[in-house]
Amino acid sequence: MKIRLNNNIEMPMLGLGVYDMHNDEAIHAVDHALKTGYRLIDTASMYGNEEQVGISVRHSGIPRQEIFVTTKVNNTDQGYDSTLRAFEISMRKLDIGHIDLYLVHWPIRHKRKETWKALEHLYDQKMVRAIGVANYLLPFLDELETYGNIVPAVDQVEFSPWLYLEDLLAHAKNKGIVLQSYTPLVRGKKFHDSRIQQLSAKYNKTPSQIILRWNLQLGVSTIPKSSNPQRIEENFDVFDFEISDEDMKILNNMNENFRVVDDPMEIF
Repeated sequence: MKIRLNNNIEMPMLGLGVYDMHNDEAIHAVDHALKTGYRLIDTASMYGNEEQVGISVRHSGIPRQEIFVTTKVNNTDQGYDSTLRAFEISMRKLDIGHIDLYLVHWPIRHKRKETWKALEHLYDQKMVRAIGVANYLLPFLDELETYGNIVPAVDQVEFSPWLYLEDLLAHAKNKGIVLQSYTPLVRGKKFHDSRIQQLSAKYNKTPSQIILRWNLQLGVSTIPKSSNPQRIEENFDVFDFEISDEDMKILNNMNENFRVVDDPMEIF
């Protein structure tokens, strides 16, 4: 399942996140994901595993154009010139020919405009296939409109049934931005929720699969993180069922502003 970005390139809707994976763990996780059928791999300079992701992509035997790789500029590298330098370092570490999507990792105060301008330069020079942002809630997207010449292709945010950012999703769709959810499974902290348990039993699917399918049916790309081979396979097994409209409404009404990652509005 793919989605067409606002610059007309296609991105897989479901991918593997590799946050907090190191050395061989990252290599083995990406290897297994690619063998399972994943074609979207999400890394970041901050994660310290771009080299490992690159090794797996190069050694996979899968044509490069079939794999979509995302990375992000680290907070400490933001600013115009430093972002351009950081991009070159990521290119060298990945060593996969090109980067498909380059994101501003967090909306750092006093650095947002110059960092975005650097990404626009990279895109204008055809050094990256698409650009976007991460952790940009509505105020940050509104601010970006005042100085940006390019609409972000993707906005990657924390998003789950318990953090259902309905206004952000509607705004993104209106602007042609694909919303992408990280930590969609809230690190398993809500799997005991009786509503998820009931839907899991009804559809004969795990809580993870229910949550990921909900994301996809909302038109939200999602990048669950796991280095466990069974979990990697489980998270990819979501294309053989559909959640009913009635049950989607149940999931849509579970929001309680529950976060497992910092709130961007409180720290930036």
